[in-house]
Amino acid sequence: MNAPTISLASRMPKWVGALVRGLLIVLLAVAIFGPLLNMLIWTVAEAWYFPNKLPLRWGFQFWGRVFRPEAGAMTALWTSVLIAMMTVVFSLLVSIPAGYALSRRTLPLRSVFLLVFLLPQAFPAIAVHMNIARIFYGIGLNGTIWGVMLVHAIQGLVFSVWIASASFAAVNQEQVEAARNLGASPWRAFMNVSLPLAAPGLMASAIFVFLISLDEFSGTFFVGVPDVRTLPLTMLNAALEGNYQIASITALLLLVPSIAFMLFVEKFLKADVLAKVGT
Repeated sequence: MNAPTISLASRMPKWVGALVRGLLIVLLAVAIFGPLLNMLIWTVAEAWYFPNKLPLRWGFQFWGRVFRPEAGAMTALWTSVLIAMMTVVFSLLVSIPAGYALSRRTLPLRSVFLLVFLLPQAFPAIAVHMNIARIFYGIGLNGTIWGVMLVHAIQGLVFSVWIASASFAAVNQEQVEAARNLGASPWRAFMNVSLPLAAPGLMASAIFVFLISLDEFSGTFFVGVPDVRTLPLTMLNAALEGNYQIASITALLLLVPSIAFMLFVEKFLKADVLAKVGT
């Protein structure tokens, strides 16, 4: 009879396993939060040269430069937020009826329509935005907020239509039929039953579209420059010029509306509700 085999793991002291797990957690934390910490340090670094590991001089001198009216950073921030909100409204106006129609599995060519909304993601974004800019130039949309909003919406519709379709598909049709049996018209049943039940998923799509628009760069560059200036463009220009303090501060400012928007939506959007979307 063979002696029982003792695995290597069972022979190792427990503290070794705990140490390995701790090191893995630390490495993961450094990989995730390291770049963010470096960015935060740059926001308060007045002088930082290689090979010094930390800034030679700390302070808020560059914050004053960013908030000067002539710097245009705050104007660019409000422009970014305005375009993002316009993109959300436009995307919802398209994705709600489209998602409701595509949620019906009996719809002819349903898979083809869903695939059409994915096509912009199948090609490099720069190539797509460059050709969109050429078309917009011919119809006078280049250098306008409306043109930038439309190019952002092309990216956002991919998420908003698919999420809206999953949200309406998750609606219990028995409740809709019960409303119809009580005399509600199709429009009233949609407004009072289907739309409220799909609202959490629609709010999720609004979050994605807002964040995509807020961070969009290449579409804004090809369609909006030089008349429309958003915060991502300001951040990139500062980074290319070697102004890492300005770039880091503008990046930090870009986080503010994203966090505020998500905290606002979090009151209406819960994880247990989102888990039902698409089931």
